[in-house]
Amino acid sequence: MTAPLLEIEGLRVVFPTRRNVLTALDDISFTLERGEILGFVGESGAGKSITGAAVMGLIEPPGYIESGIIRLKGKPVADHGAALRGRQIGMIFQDPLTSLNPLRRVGDQLTETILFHLNVTPNEARQRALAGFQEVGIAADRFDAYPHEFSGGMRQRIVIALALAAEPDLIIADEPTTALDVSVQAQVLDLLRDICRRRGASVILITHDMGVIAETTDRVAVLYAGRLVEIGPTAEVMRKPRHPYTKGLIASTPVLESVDADTVLSQIPGSMPSLDALPPGCRFHPRCPVATARCGEENPAFQGGVACHLFAEDDHG
Repeated sequence: MTAPLLEIEGLRVVFPTRRNVLTALDDISFTLERGEILGFVGESGAGKSITGAAVMGLIEPPGYIESGIIRLKGKPVADHGAALRGRQIGMIFQDPLTSLNPLRRVGDQLTETILFHLNVTPNEARQRALAGFQEVGIAADRFDAYPHEFSGGMRQRIVIALALAAEPDLIIADEPTTALDVSVQAQVLDLLRDICRRRGASVILITHDMGVIAETTDRVAVLYAGRLVEIGPTAEVMRKPRHPYTKGLIASTPVLESVDADTVLSQIPGSMPSLDALPPGCRFHPRCPVATARCGEENPAFQGGVACHLFAEDDHG
């Protein structure tokens, strides 16, 4: 049996402060299969981007991984060394301008990335870079243009080409379409999905948008206040969500076919707790419409793809 491309067990990320230690991720465990697109969804502060940063080894001090194991292709990520970022794992950030040097031509940036990670000649690197441009739908005559000469959607296409330039096994896309128009969002997501399918690369797609999750991913992981509350096949979770937070996220997502002037969207009351004021027990219980006394006292175990006392009681009853 082939091992998963990525395995994470018991991941815990903390940020020490003068007063206390803030826990940004608490006991996160999941796997990612080869060629799979896994979506991470939740409100701002849920821990989505921190998870991606931990996989990439980009947790900035004073934050650090306190415990847990991250394996890529069966080996701890630390054993991959300098080859991890770029060669093994590519990253697509929310704002393409943060990924591109505004003072250098985009073609040179792509060529340099290929030369750094792959054992090819400068001419071969340039040809690969041109092929990368073509793959993301950018004409070869734009190769020597600067980032500011492109639209936001075109810049994000370049960033996708940049992330795929060294032929990594895993792509982490952190809110890659947030700054784009809706129509451009769909184009960029379709492009990312199609290219990764052709190359056999796996994707972790980080987003707050359940519509993007439904259209793009194979499986979805729902995070809340640094904890994983539900994970499963996307179609199954969207059709029959179990955790109350997942239900709230789906209910608050508008369905275009049924929206009219009188439509009132559902919303989850309250807001995500800050890391220095996390509630006891289930962290969602102050906002949960079906919370019981047990929810405020005991942290539910993650079992059967969900962390909720309602299902734990069913399993034992």
